[in-house]
Amino acid sequence: MTVSTGIWILIVVLGVLVGLTGGFFGARHYMQNYLKQNPPISEEMLRSMMMQMGQRPSEKKLHQMLNSMKAASRNDGKK
Repeated sequence: MTVSTGIWILIVVLGVLVGLTGGFFGARHYMQNYLKQNPPISEEMLRSMMMQMGQRPSEKKLHQMLNSMKAASRNDGKK
């Protein structure tokens, strides 16, 4: 019972396509759930955190902190 080369190629190509499609939708679903559970910090969230700590944040201070947080997250991704 031998299977021709053409059928093996077809099976492999279909397997790769199914794997890629499943991987894409699985990763998309994972990232959507991750962002729901861990939303990125916005300017309003940072302002409210600073006010809870007893600080009166200026716009300049807010932008400095946001920029430093963005730079730190970029550096973490490079490691």
